[in-house]
Amino acid sequence: AKIEGKNAGAVEAVMMNKDGYVAECTGDNIFIVKDGRLLTPPPHAGILKGITRATVMDLARKARIAVAEEDLTRYDLYLADECFLTGTAAEIVPVVKIDGRTIGDGKPGKVTRRLLKAFRALTKANG
Repeated sequence: AKIEGKNAGAVEAVMMNKDGYVAECTGDNIFIVKDGRLLTPPPHAGILKGITRATVMDLARKARIAVAEEDLTRYDLYLADECFLTGTAAEIVPVVKIDGRTIGDGKPGKVTRRLLKAFRALTKANG
């Protein structure tokens, strides 16, 4: 999937599970923000339950952002207000385009920026 994505000019590739739902990316977990809610695929979608994923979900809850694990379709990604990836090396990476479609206003969103700031503060405090 990573090679196919790179051949298509993408930085990362979204992987779908056998049921046609979004699972994760080739090296990162994926999140979307829709109507103020933070959504990410559930473990049964075939994801790796990453440490950064769990940390971001915890930070969101502490910031009183609603968090849910839900099956997501490719169209949920297209219609998201915001999208970002999480991973140990990547930390939090805003996504502004998927399959050539602009996500939200094409810039990192308010929730993404807020979580990135909180994540960086946490990692700085914990060394």
